[in-house]
Amino acid sequence: MLYTQDLEELIFHRHQLHETDELIVLSGYLGPRPVARLEELPFNSTVIYGMYGSEGIRPSLHNSLTNIQGEVDNLNIFYSNLPVHSKCYVWRRRGDIIHALIGSANFSVNGLTTPFREILAETTFDTFRPLNDYIAHILNNSISCLEVGMERVVEEREQFDHCLMTLLGRNGEVQNAAGLNWGQNPNNHTTPNDAYIALRTSHIRDFPNLFPPKQINPLEVDGRGRMQRHNDSIEIIWDDGLTMEGLLEGSQPVEGVIYPKQISSFPVKAELGEYIRNRIGVPLGQPVRRHHLERYGRTDIEVSLLGDGVYKFDFSV
Repeated sequence: MLYTQDLEELIFHRHQLHETDELIVLSGYLGPRPVARLEELPFNSTVIYGMYGSEGIRPSLHNSLTNIQGEVDNLNIFYSNLPVHSKCYVWRRRGDIIHALIGSANFSVNGLTTPFREILAETTFDTFRPLNDYIAHILNNSISCLEVGMERVVEEREQFDHCLMTLLGRNGEVQNAAGLNWGQNPNNHTTPNDAYIALRTSHIRDFPNLFPPKQINPLEVDGRGRMQRHNDSIEIIWDDGLTMEGLLEGSQPVEGVIYPKQISSFPVKAELGEYIRNRIGVPLGQPVRRHHLERYGRTDIEVSLLGDGVYKFDFSV
């Protein structure tokens, strides 16, 4: 069978149909959120980051994965020394494959939750042995994430685009009922801490590789309230190591192409606003003002792309 929707839930519930004692994930790129979720499974999991062999790994993503490795007992995370772009999801029992999915979906929120953008397909029994040999070959040429030397941890600032996204409105102040104060408007269907970060046309023009255009018109709403094929889910790794799921939402035209116009947390819009308020020392439920940000030490966030839908947000001072 071929699958194009609900890929994350497919992977995390497939073991209910098969008697298995192990899951192996081989993915060109990784996101921390689904990796951490493997703790839910009642058996051991192995995750292999495939493109480490040719691209190394960004420090923020590496730190996030090593933190997960230290916290989850039934998980082993490896980095492949061979450049591997494959996406394989393999369930085994006593070392033998009993079920497998292969396709285009990376093991990240963005790769697994955007309907129709990626696919996974069941493999047939005759592929099990060569697939098992392939995975063994990759594992034999991999190292634990805990063994990585700093020579393969790619310095972020020197290699990648960094977009400074202001937290102020165009008048130089924090908006009263938008941005970090989105939830402060009593006429909105929001809660007081709801917030978003504005994505301006200049960001899109100056950094075309950071922010993807919107997909085609949404067809329906998924189980968590997200418009399918419209608002892309992303993973955010903050400079202090906290991870958060986000959403590229809203719409704005840029040179005839429709792009998102803001970044919010998802599925709880207040998660972003609560996080920022806690960092800058503003009580929850209260509006954020420019002087709060200046007292903290900065009025913008530096955004960079780590991989497939995985971003670093740097709010350090």
